[in-house]
Amino acid sequence: MSAPNKSYDPVEVEALKPEVVEQARDEAIAAFAAAADLDELKQAKVAHTGDRSPLSLANREIGALPPQAKAAAGKLIGQARGAVNQALAKRQAELEAERDARVLVEEAVDVTLPFGRVPRGARHPLTTLAERIEDTFVAMGYQVASGPEVEAEWLNFDALNLHADHPARSMQDTFFVEAPDGSADSGMVLRTQTSPVQIRAMLAGEPPLYAVSPGRVYRTDELDATHTPVFRQVEAIAVDEGITFGHLKGTIEVLVEKLIGGGLELRWRPSYFPFTEPSAEIDLQCFVCRGASVGNPDRPCRTCSSEGWIELGGCGVVNPRVLVAAGIDPNRYSGFAFGLGLERILMNRHNVADMRDMVEGDVRFTLPFGMEI
Repeated sequence: MSAPNKSYDPVEVEALKPEVVEQARDEAIAAFAAAADLDELKQAKVAHTGDRSPLSLANREIGALPPQAKAAAGKLIGQARGAVNQALAKRQAELEAERDARVLVEEAVDVTLPFGRVPRGARHPLTTLAERIEDTFVAMGYQVASGPEVEAEWLNFDALNLHADHPARSMQDTFFVEAPDGSADSGMVLRTQTSPVQIRAMLAGEPPLYAVSPGRVYRTDELDATHTPVFRQVEAIAVDEGITFGHLKGTIEVLVEKLIGGGLELRWRPSYFPFTEPSAEIDLQCFVCRGASVGNPDRPCRTCSSEGWIELGGCGVVNPRVLVAAGIDPNRYSGFAFGLGLERILMNRHNVADMRDMVEGDVRFTLPFGMEI
């Protein structure tokens, strides 16, 4: 190991020359003074006090000096670094004071003003839509009827001409309510449609009868973009002398146009329901693709599954057997009934592409609808 170089002249080390040290000191102090904010001061600090700064590099040269030269060089570098640190601390205090004063002005809060701690809410659009439909029917002379969601099988099925072996009464479509003793034969179900309310209305009064019944219904459907196991229906029934399918068609067309607007086609498909004869399914033209996705793989539509149509519900002329079950003379009276899904109407009315948005409880979905009452 070699000994220190005792004959080395410190004047020959460029970084330790007094004029070079003083220049590095002055440049650092000037850089701190020129910093306009704390970010610029931070950059100047790294440049003039960091490991690669001129004074730090000069300080490393002291170790190579002979003992008799180290004291003078150390004093020179120490005084320069002290002056730099003092200038840095002074400028940092000034900039922090300016920042604090600016924040107090720019971010001032008047604590004397009242603050609403409860954020503004919104009604669920399905509730608003149901009430709007009720208002529409009330204006046409209908009454609003309601009934329990846990319903007797006789009202949910038998009175509607759904016999004991009908597929709709199987576990694949219906939620059956367990009896208190644990048996499955309680005679009660979660209603699969609001049609039992119509039976209750017919049993409670004499024709002429015009009633609308919105409410929740339950079916064992999978939750997807256009289906949900718990959904809302609005059903209407009219029982009077001389009621025909034409009255039904006109009522639905007026209702759909009032709720959704014009420009979308309605499609009537022959169908079968035990409680109506003849029966039909009502489809509305897809509001997203307007039918352009049909047979076009380049423009798929997840809302209508590229079919071009969205199912609204079923309808038909009331089956005479249903009238008999409710104690009404089918030779004198006839009627029509229909059921529409509120979720489907909301999708078409407000361009909601996915039914799951309605049930997930995200306030970002309900807030745009506001507090309409």
